[in-house]
Amino acid sequence: MSDRETIAELLAQLRLRGMSQALEHELQRAEHQACSPAELLYRLLLEEARYRRERSLEYRLDQAKLPWPWTLESFPFERQPGLDRARVNSLAGLDFVRRADNLVLVGPPGTGKSGIAIGLLREACLNGYRARFYNAQDLLDELYASLADRSTAKLLNRLARYDVLLIDELGYLTLKPEQSNAFFKLMDQRYQRVSTVITTNLPFDAWYELFGKKTLVDALLDRLRHHCITIEIDGPSLRVPEPDPEPDPEPDPPTPAKKRRPSKKTPQHKPARQG
Repeated sequence: MSDRETIAELLAQLRLRGMSQALEHELQRAEHQACSPAELLYRLLLEEARYRRERSLEYRLDQAKLPWPWTLESFPFERQPGLDRARVNSLAGLDFVRRADNLVLVGPPGTGKSGIAIGLLREACLNGYRARFYNAQDLLDELYASLADRSTAKLLNRLARYDVLLIDELGYLTLKPEQSNAFFKLMDQRYQRVSTVITTNLPFDAWYELFGKKTLVDALLDRLRHHCITIEIDGPSLRVPEPDPEPDPEPDPPTPAKKRRPSKKTPQHKPARQG
């Protein structure tokens, strides 16, 4: 077995896949350019680091369970005058995540709340944060189902560890008291530790009817809004299709040229001979 084959086998055993993939290319480069052993090792380590960053990003995006490939760059800000683009771009810097602040996007259906929230969640993944998307009804159903096998504590601990948790479409739901209590426990465990993003079409006053218990909602809102950024979107629905552009007016057909009638020649009379 040659030295190259031995090195490749050792890299495979150590699961250094980035170095393994780049090995042959870098060895040939070192031979042609007379690179030092230190430079060769440095370049191989760079390839390993790149490979691990890419795999880590792929893993975070997969675990985030993003339902749509939306980004902040693809959001149609020009169609939503009720949204401050500069403010959203500021949130994309993720300072609110570093501060463990919460973010609540409030507005009627179709105004772009989910698009902005998913775009921010993707930014968090790209910047190394562990994030997770949940539809609100699915989350509450999962919390309720965990009561049957007594796995609620384990589920809450897992959800509390995400750096950013997006709860989408918290609206007119029919909740059981157990679901309300479990949701409060989740918010309590995440309080001042990590960021929670919520999109809702309900103003905070309407949460009392949703969760059905004033003391619980008082405590929930007290924790949620303590360190919280609230963005209210008051604008048109983006689900309304854009009107088709008006067709260019067709040019008028050319006016046919009038045919010139041949002019009648006036008969000329020969002068009478004078006698």
